[in-house]
Amino acid sequence: MIKMFVMQTCPYCEYVEKQVEGNPNFEVIDIGKHVRNLKQFLDLRESNPAFDEARKTGDVGIPCYVLEDGTVTLSSKDVGLEPMPDEPEGASCRLDGSGC
Repeated sequence: MIKMFVMQTCPYCEYVEKQVEGNPNFEVIDIGKHVRNLKQFLDLRESNPAFDEARKTGDVGIPCYVLEDGTVTLSSKDVGLEPMPDEPEGASCRLDGSGC
């Protein structure tokens, strides 16, 4: 099962989340619904090199996908989903509120 970290207020997340509705191969984890989810995501974000560029540019790093083998990617295409039209590859909301 692919873990998909999202947040309800992120338009990129909303777009890809609709694509996995009812798909048992994805576990959607909304980091805004419970502090436990946020902690799980922050631990991943702070320790995984897949987030290096996101941290440098101030991006949150969602949507984020954790594959069954533990591989982490910020690319929707890597998990067979279509990114939001006109979305740069790996785009995500920024910590300063822009980009969403």
